[in-house]
Amino acid sequence: MIPDFFIGIVMIVGTIIVYILSKKLYIKFPSPFLLPITVSLIVIIVVLSFLHIPYDTYMTGGSWLNHLLGPGVVALAYPLYEHRKILKKLAVPILVGTITGALIGILTGVGLASLADFNADILYSISPKSVTTPVAVSIIESIGGIQSLGAVFVMIAGVGGTMMSAFIFNASSITSPTSKSIGLGCASHVIGVTKAMESSQQQGAISTVTMILSAVFVSMTLPFILLLFI
Repeated sequence: MIPDFFIGIVMIVGTIIVYILSKKLYIKFPSPFLLPITVSLIVIIVVLSFLHIPYDTYMTGGSWLNHLLGPGVVALAYPLYEHRKILKKLAVPILVGTITGALIGILTGVGLASLADFNADILYSISPKSVTTPVAVSIIESIGGIQSLGAVFVMIAGVGGTMMSAFIFNASSITSPTSKSIGLGCASHVIGVTKAMESSQQQGAISTVTMILSAVFVSMTLPFILLLFI
């Protein structure tokens, strides 16, 4: 019987190797469809399925990485400090954009799920889909949703929003870097912030503030909004 510790180490090392290779692929071929997190996700799913490795076994190590999400989000405070003067000047558009985006994120998920006649568990789980994972999981736990399912919705929102962002911006004739950063942070949380960081630290800082404000706003208003649908 292999100890859980060694299984965890193998899963962590494997995940890191897959991500590094995916990142190199993205650098060589910078396509929205080759985002490192997307490619890594697909590769890991294929490998686990091919080798018949249960999800619980993978999460022996994956859960350790999952615990780093919180500290990872906190580490984003550094670019906020570096660009605090710019952020103060853009306080109004960031705040208005965040509130608008957060409401749209909630209403699109819950509204479409409600129209499809999904049960309450699904509505609770999808409602915070545009909020960063640690916060979304806490929200889902407090309102009685399914945490594992909610994490999937969060991942889909993050990856899907980031992949489609360039097409959406072009179709909507959005050229302002600030507007793009607000949209990415509000709709695609940490993954969107990472995409914004590719442009500049300043855009990453704007996206980070948006992500944080969105998480706060959704946490405070979501229970009341859900009353309209359930």
